[in-house]
Amino acid sequence: MIPEIEKASLEEIKAFQEEKLKEVLCYVQERSPYYQRLFKKHSIDIKSIRTLEDLTKIPVTTKEQLQNHNADFICVSKNKIVDFVTTSGTLGEPVTIGLTDADLDRLAYNEAISFACAGVTENDILQLTTTIDRRFMAGMAYFLGARKLGAGIIRVGAGIPELQWDTILKFGPTYLIVVPSFLLKLIQYADQHDIDVNASGIKGAICIGESLRNQDFSLNVLANKIKSAWDIELYSTYASTEMSTAFTECSEQQGGHHHPELIIVEILDENDLTVPAGIEGELTITTLGVEAMPLVRFKTGDIMAAHDSPCDCGRNTLRLGPVVGRKKQMIKYKGTTLYPPAMDNLLNDFQEVESYVIEIYHNGIGTDEIGIKIASRNASDVLLHDIKDHFRSKLRVSPKIEFCEAGEIQKLRHSKLQRKPVSVIDKRG
Repeated sequence: MIPEIEKASLEEIKAFQEEKLKEVLCYVQERSPYYQRLFKKHSIDIKSIRTLEDLTKIPVTTKEQLQNHNADFICVSKNKIVDFVTTSGTLGEPVTIGLTDADLDRLAYNEAISFACAGVTENDILQLTTTIDRRFMAGMAYFLGARKLGAGIIRVGAGIPELQWDTILKFGPTYLIVVPSFLLKLIQYADQHDIDVNASGIKGAICIGESLRNQDFSLNVLANKIKSAWDIELYSTYASTEMSTAFTECSEQQGGHHHPELIIVEILDENDLTVPAGIEGELTITTLGVEAMPLVRFKTGDIMAAHDSPCDCGRNTLRLGPVVGRKKQMIKYKGTTLYPPAMDNLLNDFQEVESYVIEIYHNGIGTDEIGIKIASRNASDVLLHDIKDHFRSKLRVSPKIEFCEAGEIQKLRHSKLQRKPVSVIDKRG
């Protein structure tokens, strides 16, 4: 199930996107109060924007602008909105996104082709281990996408390893939709209850929320931990509520594939200029075919690189590499620039670390500080020393580290208002 446009030549894909770009610019100029003001303020004649390169004539839209002028991005009357969702609010006030019937159809199409990209077919059954409620777009997208593809789906929800395994053994799903670190909890439960994970019938996992790969696409520490115990295929998928679009790995597992019929992609540097393929920058997107709340040149805040070499799967679309980090979570620590995923990878090197949370805050002189709270049954000065040495060796810094009770970490990672666990708490305001 590869859409024809994704097998087209790069020239054909570009020409296709340029026609779609003209459509979305006409649409937002006619219907979006925010973009009407923006175009007027900067004297932008949308007829002068004919190519993807011409997009640079339009100022970028930031998350702060989307937060501060949320309602002004809505392009339809309220009675046309059939589903309301919100962003997670990890980096600020949650944003409300409305979806029309057509937007839900687009969401279903996006997820169906994304599942198909990872090898899921109508003969498979997916087990959803994330929430479908709490105004969470992704849970709804997974359900609609499975229906569109013709696959089965079991809505188990988040947590509760006992219920997850009861469902796996009772209904025989073939794929899990899951946060990768939760797979370790499923493996642990299986070990404790004499369940053979490799006889479970699970072929693969569509993984969300945490990175599986290093920048060269090799498996990172977390993924290797999973694979060493459970011989299943692991597929990364990257998405956000604002985009209503996913980038999912194919069989080659060399980055998440772009769907050019759904979104225009730019990777920008600090000056909002396009960086070459393979160079890290901020993912900036223009949605295509969105009815209620289209976005033009929206900066996602996620730092990554795009790759444009041909893929053996038959798609000619660009691929997004693993997220290096979120721009707002960049840390300047003792002369070194860090992103939390680099610390996640190091902490996953230690079997003794059961759970942790990274806190970022300003010290008394206004510079960045890092504190890591760790839960471990084997807490000792030796383990603390080893972790600090590992940080010095790999990242050239040693943050403040303390051992805490598992219950305290659990409370920090799972607040009642959050839809997924957090490993980073940024207190810098």
